[in-house]
Amino acid sequence: MLLQRYPQLLTLSLAQALYWSCSIIGIALTGLAGQRLTPWPLLATLPLTLLVAGNLLSIGLLARWMQHFGRARGLQYGALLGMAAGLLAAWAVAHAQFAWFCAAMVLLGAYQASAGFYRFAALDGMDVLHKGRAAAIVLAGGIAAALLAPSLAIYTSSALPTPMVGAYLAIAALALLACALLQCLPAQLKAPAPTSSKTSAASKISRSALWQRPAIRQAIVLSACGHGLMILVMNATPLAMHDAGHSLATSTHVIQWHVLGMFLPSLLAGFAVDRFGARRIAWLGALLLVASALIALTGLQVMPFLVSSLLLGAGWNLMILAGTTLLSQSSTPQEAQQAQPLMEWVNNGSAAAMSLSCGMLIQTLGWNAVNAVMLLVLLGLAVSLFGRPAVQS
Repeated sequence: MLLQRYPQLLTLSLAQALYWSCSIIGIALTGLAGQRLTPWPLLATLPLTLLVAGNLLSIGLLARWMQHFGRARGLQYGALLGMAAGLLAAWAVAHAQFAWFCAAMVLLGAYQASAGFYRFAALDGMDVLHKGRAAAIVLAGGIAAALLAPSLAIYTSSALPTPMVGAYLAIAALALLACALLQCLPAQLKAPAPTSSKTSAASKISRSALWQRPAIRQAIVLSACGHGLMILVMNATPLAMHDAGHSLATSTHVIQWHVLGMFLPSLLAGFAVDRFGARRIAWLGALLLVASALIALTGLQVMPFLVSSLLLGAGWNLMILAGTTLLSQSSTPQEAQQAQPLMEWVNNGSAAAMSLSCGMLIQTLGWNAVNAVMLLVLLGLAVSLFGRPAVQS
């Protein structure tokens, strides 16, 4: 059994569950907290944008840290930053300090960046026939988070006299638990990366050279489109539901279904990627995003929000999983030291642009404009990539 041969998969899957519990609380509350704290409504999603910016700023530092001190230490360091972010955000909300709340989101972005390497850590030393399933097992950790975290968000947000303070304290506690769990990673993930002359030469290949390779470029573009569009619509959903008169409990329930959509496909998607190929599964994910946008445009009732959010999550899962697998199949372990951070930079650059656009779109043009943008981006993706010959790994 795969989990018996590679015990790190279970540890990483549990760490993924803890990270996504933090993330779900943030998804449900951070846009609303920003709306409450900011003096300018157009900046309501600025904290979410800075979260992505913190992610971008941290990717390179974490990648170098893991090369020198081992994968596990870098992941633990990221979890500690997540704990610090939760504590600072709780203080900022309690004292109505928008600037400090934004600073906390930058730290939370660093935790997000470290969690982005969980699926890559799962592929370290993995044979090519099981790469899709290994990445899927780690992503599947989010299922537990989807089932438990929304209720935790609702309970903790009202547990203390100042709304939402308890929720950010819960983020701090969950991140600390993740840090302790990551100590259980096996020795090969705790050791620094090898530094032979061959490894050193391969790891110094320029990112522009990697980008010129069609399979790597396609993996990154597919992953970045899926991730950026998911961030755009996911960040807008709680705000759109609030504007439509839905309660926090209702919007949190919708977010729960969204996150289930993000991770439930992992139970089968890994086998599908290994069986049918990463490229086909990525395009299936893109079709699910199209369906999500079309359903969202049908109305502002709870059901269109719920179904479109579910499909949005499923489309994200397939595009991220397929992109990650294609990247791993298209690069050597030494090249991966540059290719993996490159994918994360492009992913989160896309997410930052979409997150920044989200606030302006939802405040000026509304919910329908958000989904129209998703359809336009997917059309552009299809025009640029669809119909090209399958790229050989």
